[in-house]
Amino acid sequence: MIPELEGTRETIRYDLIKGIRLYRNREVEDYPLHWHTALEIILPIENDYTAIIDNQVIHFFPGDILFIPPGTLHQLKAPKEGSRYILLADYSLIGNIPGVDSLFAAVNAPALVRKEENPELAEYLSSLVEHLFNEYVQHDSFCAASIYSDLIRFLVAIGRAHLNTENKFPDATNAKRHEYIQRFMTICEYMTKHCAEDVSMDELASLAGFSRFHFSRLFKQFTGLSCYEYLTQCRIDLAERLLINPDLSVTDVAMQAGFNSLSTFNRIFKQARNCTPTEYKKMNKNHRL
Repeated sequence: MIPELEGTRETIRYDLIKGIRLYRNREVEDYPLHWHTALEIILPIENDYTAIIDNQVIHFFPGDILFIPPGTLHQLKAPKEGSRYILLADYSLIGNIPGVDSLFAAVNAPALVRKEENPELAEYLSSLVEHLFNEYVQHDSFCAASIYSDLIRFLVAIGRAHLNTENKFPDATNAKRHEYIQRFMTICEYMTKHCAEDVSMDELASLAGFSRFHFSRLFKQFTGLSCYEYLTQCRIDLAERLLINPDLSVTDVAMQAGFNSLSTFNRIFKQARNCTPTEYKKMNKNHRL
């Protein structure tokens, strides 16, 4: 059972450590379609587990690790017995660390690391989660700092593995692929910082050093999204943070997040989050950061 669920939006309660919730889950009930602003990491310990994301059914097993980015609609189905680690972390606590924005730009979709396919990475990530759990339950001195550092190591390992796949710029040489990755990480970081502004495709292409057509094609290869889709995602993420502010109206948020009209903001936000900005604001009135 999800403790706080309104519509499909789950509000995470962080009890022991600010921005971190980690537990060994043994529940046999399924979790319905939901999303939250936390990133989620799931590591089965005993028996398999099932996630449904974008109508894709993902079965994963002990030693496999599933990473789910913030804002992703997903369902979870549990077997009749078994256990798994579930980690929920507030992205905003580490989002201001240099390089983390570009890291999330690179890993903007769910990622599954299978033990059979990548045993070295799976073992490393599993050891980090085990260490995170031990720090969390023992709650010794400086446990929060230790947990945050392990979480960043986890995300860096996932990001590097994701960028090193040949799916990124498959037609380029290794040297060119590395160059393109660095360029587009910089572009994604720029888009995150300037998403509320009138950012044009021509401007981005110029910053990256490509023609408009070449840039559009390579950007889609890097992020899996068009420029417009990525920019909209950045604006929705910004709007979420602004909606929590009780001093800002929904109209204020729409304008400050880069939307040209309130109706457009309402429509796009509801498509992305399955609730209106007003509903989101009401859901969070008792959960201000």
